[in-house]
Amino acid sequence: MADTKKRNMILTIAALVAWIILLFVFDKVFDPFTMRIFNLCGIYVTLALSLNLINGFTGMFSLGHAGFMAVGAYVSALLTLSPATKAMNFYLAPITPLLANVQMPFLPALLIGGLVAAFVGFLIGWPVLRLRDDYLAIATLGFSEIIRVVITNLQTITNGSLGLKGIPRYTNVWWSWGIAIVAILFMVFLMRGSYGKAFKAIREDDTAAEAMGVGVFRHKVLSFVIASFMAGVGGGLLGHLLGTIDPLMFRFTLTYNILLIVVLGGIGSITGTVIAAIVITVATEALRFLDGDIDLGLFVIPGIPGMRMVVFSILLMCVILFWQRGLMGNRELSWEMLLPARRSAARKPDPSATGQSEGKRD
Repeated sequence: MADTKKRNMILTIAALVAWIILLFVFDKVFDPFTMRIFNLCGIYVTLALSLNLINGFTGMFSLGHAGFMAVGAYVSALLTLSPATKAMNFYLAPITPLLANVQMPFLPALLIGGLVAAFVGFLIGWPVLRLRDDYLAIATLGFSEIIRVVITNLQTITNGSLGLKGIPRYTNVWWSWGIAIVAILFMVFLMRGSYGKAFKAIREDDTAAEAMGVGVFRHKVLSFVIASFMAGVGGGLLGHLLGTIDPLMFRFTLTYNILLIVVLGGIGSITGTVIAAIVITVATEALRFLDGDIDLGLFVIPGIPGMRMVVFSILLMCVILFWQRGLMGNRELSWEMLLPARRSAARKPDPSATGQSEGKRD
């Protein structure tokens, strides 16, 4: 057992080092458009893990992630924009003097955006998490829309419906995937600890968990706040990747896209979420050629706008039909699963030991 743990630790460290080397190679080899898609994969890994913490590991059903992303994106953008760029953006109404001359580096702005999103998550979660199932989903969806409407009407703080332009494009492969790796490691250690066990107990049966001494409501709020923080950080990364944000970006359809990743990867699976985030993000762009004319040599099939999403939806339906619990279900990818030969060899009995025992019986 000790040898197996040591081997797994060595393989995990080697895989992490190999992935960092690949990130360096990708950054040097890929063109800017491909790197943008690759950075989106890392951002969606963080966002999907945060939603999976609520829906998959704690057993709640939240649809308010787009609102927390909006809070993180706007707060971090307002803190990184230069005073000159702010003056250029706020031409209908001047920005509030408190924020006019504030500018700070990317990392503290990103963390403050996540903390503000976590605080908003706490304010929403305290009354809302007393609800269950569909009622909770409707309430969180409603609060998400409230956040978007408030952002639209705060003209002197968020620039209203015009949004913010000229946001520094700080998000690169190291920021997007660096934070994604931190989020993955955080989720792994969280789920292995006592809080993770409490979250899973609430998911299975919150009544039984409460009878065993688990503070159900407190743990639900904690899960919601942690996920809100991660969603705020992901929203900040997205805003600094695109360079512009507006309230229409954070409609409820954005939450559905993240929920799709969680369901396809497996509700309650960290590795499944990571795989699905990469597959769905890449597939969405890889199928873009279906929207244009397709030249088959002998004839040309005229392009149909939206055909890409139709084919993508059909493929997803096929996956759900054959893997109803997602690609991974609630399982995790492990080295034992990837190295079946070594596992079977470990289980195979020693012939010499068998011969000795038979000689003793004789």
